[in-house]
Amino acid sequence: MKDANQTGDRPNILFLFSDEHRSDAMGCAGHGLVKTPALDKLAERGTRFVNAYTPSPICVPARAALASGEYVHRTRCWSNAQAYEGEPKSWGHVIGNAGYRVESIGKLHYRSNREDHGFDHEHLPLYIKGGVGWIKGLLRNHEAVLDCSAYAQEIGSGDCDYTQYDVGVTRGACEWLQSANRNDKQPWSLFVSWLRPHYPLTCPDEFFDLYPLEAMDEARFLRDDQLPRHAVTREIRKNFNYDQHFNNETRQIARAGYYGLCSFLDAQIAEVLSTLESQGLADNTLVVYSSDHGDHNGDRRMWTKMSLYDESTRIPMLIAGPDIPKGREITTLTSLVDIFPTMTAAAGLPSMGDTKPGMPLQELANSSHRPRAILSEYHDGGSPTGMFMLRTDQWKYNYYPGYEPELFNIQDDPDELNDLAGQNQYSHHQVVCHRQLCEIVDPDVANQTAFKDQADCINRLGGIDAILQSEEYDFTPIGS
Repeated sequence: MKDANQTGDRPNILFLFSDEHRSDAMGCAGHGLVKTPALDKLAERGTRFVNAYTPSPICVPARAALASGEYVHRTRCWSNAQAYEGEPKSWGHVIGNAGYRVESIGKLHYRSNREDHGFDHEHLPLYIKGGVGWIKGLLRNHEAVLDCSAYAQEIGSGDCDYTQYDVGVTRGACEWLQSANRNDKQPWSLFVSWLRPHYPLTCPDEFFDLYPLEAMDEARFLRDDQLPRHAVTREIRKNFNYDQHFNNETRQIARAGYYGLCSFLDAQIAEVLSTLESQGLADNTLVVYSSDHGDHNGDRRMWTKMSLYDESTRIPMLIAGPDIPKGREITTLTSLVDIFPTMTAAAGLPSMGDTKPGMPLQELANSSHRPRAILSEYHDGGSPTGMFMLRTDQWKYNYYPGYEPELFNIQDDPDELNDLAGQNQYSHHQVVCHRQLCEIVDPDVANQTAFKDQADCINRLGGIDAILQSEEYDFTPIGS
């Protein structure tokens, strides 16, 4: 077996990443049904960040922020048609220049294979379709309302090319780790990225059967007085009305499919971590797990992501390995922008100080609670304006240029059912939250920039009519 000292004092880094895994869909997060033994074990031997958020509740912008350590308004990868092209430089570029072997296996959702994303090799990559991506989202809430009917049909027990792809990613990661100990001195970083539990909600039999419908829980916040009332969120629900295509039985089948895919993903993670252990690499490898965004899974009669509710913006985040406390839960707010400094800190590189918004997870794991504000943004399909979420320890403040904001006291109202914005007794808190938001981003300027960039993109693609006539799809096809 490989001696841990062969990589010197710098650990190897295994970054495990999924797509659309909401933060509470794990046993270690206290879910009473979802079975995730591998992630639960990883949490036991490491630290779980219980208040982790995505920089954007949709794939491409979130992944650009993950790569660059910058929020969406800095990357200007606003939508699923405006993908990362290697700028700003990624954590892969930085630790690669510091002597790491840096490779990826699986979904990237970057522009194409023609750009340098910071990986020495990209195995089984999935980029945006045709290097163009989901262009109908550029029209925002124009008449290009998505046909959501297929979502409610591709559910339940069965096979799917997304599942087959993920099995291939797992196989490739295990084979990579089995050969990793032939690299005598050079430390490595491997980014393993699966598609699941992203829809279609078709799940392999053995995992779907873990969730019999008679034992399933029900979606939350379904009463009329619990449904989203803000005009922007209602517009998104109208433009992506998945729920109208379900009945009571098929809703439960779809929800069971999502739970089953979480367990399928967990099984893939188990195989990779087992291989890491069997190769004698576990003691000197920093393991990080997270996801690009969450999923409503029927809550509030919403499905997929694309809102600022916690179901959509809150994500799992775990870290384990050298110098990481075991069995610890950290309440400090964290974000995918923290991955960049986490990677560079692991590589022994100096802090980038105030040039990036993130903080190393290693530091936060070994610290007491730190007050902090983090940001999430949405500028893609279905929304008539930009959506900016500021999260602090007590408050969630949602700002929508041109519309009234929302203000939720997350400590007293974790379900985000009681909007306090505009109420006199909370006006001071609203002002403070807006000031904190503006310390991170000028939301009105960013909103204008997003629309301008998207108008330029629409023109390059031939105009609105050309986009309306383009091929429709609801998730990136394999081999795109």
